[in-house]
Amino acid sequence: YHILRNASIDIIRAVGVDAGGCNIQFAIHPTTGRVIVIEMNPRVSRSSALVSKATGVPIAKISARLAVGMTLDEIPNDITQNTPACFEPAIDYVVTKIPRFSFEKFPGAPDLLSPQMKSVGEVMAIGQTFQESFQKALRGLETNLKGFLFNPLDASECSVETLKENLLKPTSIRIRWIYRALFHGVSTADIYDWTGIDPWFLENLRDILDMETTLRQHTLSTLPTDLFKTAKIKGFSDAQIAEILSKKESTTEEQVRQARRQAGISVNYKSVDTCAGEFEAYTPYFYSSYDGVENEAPTPDVSKPNKRVMILGGGPNRIGQGIEFDYCCVKAALTLRELGYEAIMVNSNPETVSTDYDISDRLYFEPLTPEDVSNLLQQEKPLGVFAQLGGQTPLKLARALEEEMPILGTSSASIDLSEDRDKFKEIINTLGLLVPQSGIAFSEDEAVTVAREIGYPLIARPSYVLGGRAMRIFYNEEGLKNYLKHIVKVEPDHPVLIERFLERAVELDVDAVSDGDETMVGAILQHIEHAGVHSGDSACVWPAQNIDNALEKEVKDATAKLAKALNVVGLMNIQFAVKDGSLYVLEVNPRASRTVPFVCKATGIPLIQIGTQVMLGEKLKDIVKPYDIPNHVAVKAPVFPFIKFKGFDPMLGPEMRSTGEVMGIDTKFPAAFAKAMLGAGHKIPTSGQVFFSVNDTDKEDCLEVAKMFLEMDFSLVATSGTAAWLAKHQLPVTVIKKKHEGSPNAEELILEGRVNLLVNSPIGEEALTDDSYIRKAAVANNVPFATTITTAKAMAEAIAAVKQHSLTPKNLQENLNLIKQPT
Repeated sequence: YHILRNASIDIIRAVGVDAGGCNIQFAIHPTTGRVIVIEMNPRVSRSSALVSKATGVPIAKISARLAVGMTLDEIPNDITQNTPACFEPAIDYVVTKIPRFSFEKFPGAPDLLSPQMKSVGEVMAIGQTFQESFQKALRGLETNLKGFLFNPLDASECSVETLKENLLKPTSIRIRWIYRALFHGVSTADIYDWTGIDPWFLENLRDILDMETTLRQHTLSTLPTDLFKTAKIKGFSDAQIAEILSKKESTTEEQVRQARRQAGISVNYKSVDTCAGEFEAYTPYFYSSYDGVENEAPTPDVSKPNKRVMILGGGPNRIGQGIEFDYCCVKAALTLRELGYEAIMVNSNPETVSTDYDISDRLYFEPLTPEDVSNLLQQEKPLGVFAQLGGQTPLKLARALEEEMPILGTSSASIDLSEDRDKFKEIINTLGLLVPQSGIAFSEDEAVTVAREIGYPLIARPSYVLGGRAMRIFYNEEGLKNYLKHIVKVEPDHPVLIERFLERAVELDVDAVSDGDETMVGAILQHIEHAGVHSGDSACVWPAQNIDNALEKEVKDATAKLAKALNVVGLMNIQFAVKDGSLYVLEVNPRASRTVPFVCKATGIPLIQIGTQVMLGEKLKDIVKPYDIPNHVAVKAPVFPFIKFKGFDPMLGPEMRSTGEVMGIDTKFPAAFAKAMLGAGHKIPTSGQVFFSVNDTDKEDCLEVAKMFLEMDFSLVATSGTAAWLAKHQLPVTVIKKKHEGSPNAEELILEGRVNLLVNSPIGEEALTDDSYIRKAAVANNVPFATTITTAKAMAEAIAAVKQHSLTPKNLQENLNLIKQPT
């Protein structure tokens, strides 16, 4: 420790870091102790947020003060309020961080970890021991892990050769193979040789498995209290113990929880104080542990009016659930405090603002599982819980803890109503609204029958997944059968939803707030891609660019009807599609959505603050004022990690794959879209060649886009079918071959840097496969591309705006008319 500390200070002084954060990465030889410096970053790093949460020392905040001339001894420690920042933190607990991966979203990309980062989020856990914090972190990942327990797969027979082969490769599931190797009696020395993981960690994991083996010898009724307590100290969750005991006798998590409480085995909450208990902590920042006798969290004063509200966060960032929901949680916490309520925050994500200790009145750094939240409900006894702000994670908890969790706002029953397709269709029909024809299948044969009744094209998806996981569009029966055989498992407990695909429909996103009686629409967003691209992956614009007053009124009326019918109290999001002049309801989410932060920043309407007040029982008519809606255009554009996943086809579809988003604001759409493209890291070419390869249904619209590029002095190249269509309409175009036709072909032109923009819109399984090499080459060579004609047109308009130098800078306060001009 002191060797690394002294080396760090020497490096910082040698490089000349006079003020601010610095990150240094070392490698230490596990047997000789030799130290090598891998990397030095004279700035705050990705781990700075983690370290700030782990130690209670706010690195960025201190760095900012140092940057303006303060010294460490002049900066007070927020937590102790008695020591200066020059005191290094001393901690009496163990922190474990585990990354969250999403390889399942990128089929074709190998699950192989390397020097290039591939995780999309992370979870952090705090415990009194490594074993406790490690197991808490595993269950905090929200990947259905209950701890260091991977049955039944890992208990099956497995050869030493198979174990070795899988442990030699660093993959996102390597920890599962370590469990499996330990389970089959592989020695620590062998696992160390194959993985390079320090034996200290391996022995701790073996000890966890030994405890599991001991627990397996018991049922819940024969489990000794001392053994029960020891298992909890080692981080075993109630759900994990239930699964282990079920090997002898069927046992539920709830039964284990009740038995634990009856045995007097209760959790204690310890304070994060930066100084190992030497000074009193003034910031209310806690973690749970079963290893201890003192509860350091304050006991609620039940004699006073109960004004405590618990906010459940979203857990680790993952594709489909990220910091958009954390924004909602943070705004709600700040609003609660302004209204005189105590805000109790629960989350396990070190990357987020919600886990800053000064955002809420009390912060609990805990996994979002039924056990951990149930314990907190007993500790805090809140007036109620906000479950509609953190994405799907809190909603699942609300269902699991329905009897003991007092939900504020929309009830669990109303949320379930919106997700039950049969009941939801009944509501839609009663309201006189339209939904695409759909059906549910419980077997492969039934799925084929339902599909024939509905007709192609159609969308199929498992009914039990989130974020568009495994959703596909099909144009023929052959593709559907292949999907049912190889991609999803269809059975009575895991049905598949099949729905008519509204091809070339315009999709609209609506964010609103309802108080149960009245509804306020915050914004109507128009997707730039046609329906069929996941809403999280589609660029969208506010205000909607080409919907008339009649359609806007129809959308608002439908939103109000749905809010009333579903008994929504708080936030809601609806996705509509417009096809041949008819409005269809695609999806209703009676909760905060990932577009809410964009809407708040684009419009200036504080939707979260309004929703918070509504969930507390206030009425819209008493809190909503006339808002000065700004006269600008805002574009939200997704950011994709395709460059990290070689071998994956970047074609957009119903399954979400973006890991972030950016926003562009300007007076007109083209300039706002150009800013969004630049913000997302895309090049905006102002000259060169544009490559076209589009499907037959897009060829008519393709003409307009091609003409736009020609007017800006671009030249056109296209594959034979598209080229023939363009030439037929007197547009100059050069024909290039497809890869299987020889040279020169599209891939070669891209690799040679002779394509500056790619427009490729295939339809159907075969076309997607045939053209995938073109899109992969574009990603690998950083060539901007569009997979829909609507996106290509928007890109052409953006390029024109850039060429005309019409991008105007303006700060957000000016855009939202918040800066008053002097009189």
